[in-house]
Amino acid sequence: MSFAHDTVLELRAAVALVNSGEPPETLATVADLDAFFRDHDYTGRHDRTAAELEQVRALRPRLRELLLADRDRAAALVNELLDDETLAGVRVRPRLVRHSGEDWHVHATPDDAPFAARVAVETAMAMIDVIRDDEHSRLAVCADDDCRGIVLDLSRNRSRRYCSTACTNRNAQAAYRARVAGGRRG
Repeated sequence: MSFAHDTVLELRAAVALVNSGEPPETLATVADLDAFFRDHDYTGRHDRTAAELEQVRALRPRLRELLLADRDRAAALVNELLDDETLAGVRVRPRLVRHSGEDWHVHATPDDAPFAARVAVETAMAMIDVIRDDEHSRLAVCADDDCRGIVLDLSRNRSRRYCSTACTNRNAQAAYRARVAGGRRG
C-alpha cells in the first residue's frame, strides 16, 4: 500500500479530527483549532473564530461515518460530500499546487474557502484513493473496549489496533496484570 503523501496527510487529519471528539475532548477552543490547523499543515483561510470551530467540530460525525463505511457506502458518502451545497457553496476544482516545501499535491477547493469546507472536501478526496485501492481495512475502530476512536493503520503488516499511545499502554498494562494474576510473568 502506497498512498500519495497528501492522501496520508488528509487521512491523518480526518482521523485526528474525528478522534478529537472522544473523551477527553481535544478540540474545545479556538486555540485548539489553531493547533489542529498548524499540526496538520493546512494552508489558506483560517478565520480563528468560535463559529469556525463549531463548523469544523460539526464535521466529526459525518467524517466518522465516511471513514468507517464499507466501500460502497463510502463511495456514496464521498459523492455526497463533493456535491454538498451546504459546504458554503464551495465548488470542487482539483488543481496541483506546491507550497511550504511540499512537492506537487492536490488541492480541491480555493484557498479562501471556509476551513470546514476544505477539511470535508480534502477528506473526501483522500477517501477516493482508499476506495479505488480497496484499502478500507486501513481504517477501524480502536480495539480498546472503552474507546470509540478511529485507527488509521498505515503499517506494512496491518498490525495497528489502537488509536493512541494511551490506549496501547492501557491494554498492554491490563494484559500484563492478567498474566501476573495468572501466575505468569513476561
